[in-house]
Amino acid sequence: MNNFDSIDIANKFAIFGEFLDARSFGNGHINDTFQSRWNQAGTIVRYTHQRINEKIFLRPDKVMENILRVTTHIAGRNRAAGIYDLSRRCLTVVPARDGKPWARDAQGGWWRTYLFIEDAYTRDSASSPSEARFLGEGIGCFQKQLMDFPLPRLHDSIENFHNMEKRYNRFYEILKNDPYDRKKDAACEVKFLLNNEERGSILVQALREGRISERICHNDAKMNNILIDNKDSKALCVIDLDTVMPGSSLFDLGDLIRTVSNTAQEDEKDVQKVSFNAELFECLLEGYLPQMRGFLNQQEIELIPEAGRNITQIMALRFLADYLEGDRYFRIKRPEHNLDRCRAQIALIKSMDINCEIARNIVQKLSH
Repeated sequence: MNNFDSIDIANKFAIFGEFLDARSFGNGHINDTFQSRWNQAGTIVRYTHQRINEKIFLRPDKVMENILRVTTHIAGRNRAAGIYDLSRRCLTVVPARDGKPWARDAQGGWWRTYLFIEDAYTRDSASSPSEARFLGEGIGCFQKQLMDFPLPRLHDSIENFHNMEKRYNRFYEILKNDPYDRKKDAACEVKFLLNNEERGSILVQALREGRISERICHNDAKMNNILIDNKDSKALCVIDLDTVMPGSSLFDLGDLIRTVSNTAQEDEKDVQKVSFNAELFECLLEGYLPQMRGFLNQQEIELIPEAGRNITQIMALRFLADYLEGDRYFRIKRPEHNLDRCRAQIALIKSMDINCEIARNIVQKLSH
């Protein structure tokens, strides 16, 4: 279903008022997103509708169960803390008219609806040290709010999502089959990723061995999944919660390091523009670490520099694997888009390696 049948889908949810219009919205990699407008007693209210990509999320009902539990928990924490503006500080799931947090269309597609959060925006790159600082604070606050999340354990939205060892096993299968005869066009990238396989497994090994803790985390905490308030330019709300599930706090921090400390876009074609910005890295941690004080163990703190490199590597591996398989997972805007993304991630890893001692010193300074 490529088009949004606005009236049919929107009317499946508990929305009141007069439907005005709907349009395509956002530029996400995975789900189709639309925005609708409603006249509610003279006030224009907007909603976000998303079709959940069931080829990626095999159990959309379990994904929505996770999201509803997490948003309910965070809203409760905010309410108990006396935080105002609750509907802007956390996503609000709008139930379907049958009470479920999702609805099905005539073709069997899965849909969800959120109250649209007004007067907010997202960014793909950090514009200043202060922005890096409050983005770090935003993810730290999100993780802290979930530290007392009750049992039962959340579902795994995507099994082995950050399991580098499993990702490499699949990568070897793709290389062997080379279904689109593209391996020859990515020889340098393949060589780099194969040479770095062992180092890439540091976080998943530490998690398996219990040296770092399993926690509820976002698992896709790139900076454009954090809403920024138009009013005060501060982190407002964490969005795109499909992958909220058990993992490591370092997965979230690593993705934020990957996107905030990068001097270029994720898909920058000119890799000379890609580098690791130590100042932005430090400012990000200045916002993040105070939120997480008392929660992170010493091993987690020591692995912070490795976290950024690790998540950058897993994204490079995922982008390249998708390119070799014919661009089945990530949306592309040009023929070699995923290969460009991979190359940009590898360039960032190389810059991180050059600055690794600087990063370690920053972590040591800020964690004492």
